[in-house]
Amino acid sequence: MIQHNKIHPKDPKDDNLRVKLHPDVLLPKKPCKDPLRPKLIAIGASTGGVDALSVIFENLPNTLPPIVVVQHIPKLFGTSFAKRLDSLSKVKVFEVTEKMYLQNSCAYLASGDSHILLNYEHNAYTAQPFEGPRISRHKPSVDILFRSVNNVAGKSALGIILTGMGDDGSIGIKELFDNGTTTIAQSEQSCVVFGMPKKAIEVGAITYVLDLDQIIEKIINFK
Repeated sequence: MIQHNKIHPKDPKDDNLRVKLHPDVLLPKKPCKDPLRPKLIAIGASTGGVDALSVIFENLPNTLPPIVVVQHIPKLFGTSFAKRLDSLSKVKVFEVTEKMYLQNSCAYLASGDSHILLNYEHNAYTAQPFEGPRISRHKPSVDILFRSVNNVAGKSALGIILTGMGDDGSIGIKELFDNGTTTIAQSEQSCVVFGMPKKAIEVGAITYVLDLDQIIEKIINFK
C-alpha cells in the first residue's frame, strides 16, 4: 500500500520521499527454492549501524561465507566506511560500485547512492549496483537487499537486521523468514534505535532476537 508523506525539507526535488514505495515497484519476488545454494549472509542497518557493524566486523574471522551489507549512509561516506570496515576486520570489505563475484571471507557494502542486486551464475553469487527509486524511502534499501538475497539464496542465507529508524527491511526479511531462512534482529537494549528490528519482530519475521555479541557468535557459526 502506498502511503503519502511530506517531502523531507532537505530533499525538495526527491519525489521518492513523497511516497513509500514497495519493493514490487523495482524487483519482482521470486523466492529461491534450491536447498543446495552456497551460504550467504545479509545484514541491513540504519541509525547506529555504523558503530554496530564496526563492532561486528572487528570480531569476525576470515573463514566465513560472503557477506552483503546495506547501511543507510550518504553517498560521500560509502567509500570511507567500506575502507574503515576493511581496516578493522580480517574479512576483506569492498564497496559495490560495479558487478563483482562474491567470495568467501569477503564482505560487500552497497554504495551510498544505489541499491544492491544479487544474482547467481556459474555456481557463484554476484553483486552489482542497481538503479531505481528509493524503496521503503531508502536507497540503498534493506528491503531490496533482503528480497534479492531471497531470490538467489533462499534458506541458504542468514538474514540480520540491526539498529535503525523506520521499517526498511521488514518486508524483505519476512520473505526470507517465510522461505525457511534463519533471521536475526538486534535486541532493543543493544540498539541505538529499535525501529527496524522492532518492526521486523512485529510482522513475525524473526527467528532470534539477540544482543550484538550473540549476533557475532551466530555469524561465526554460520558455515
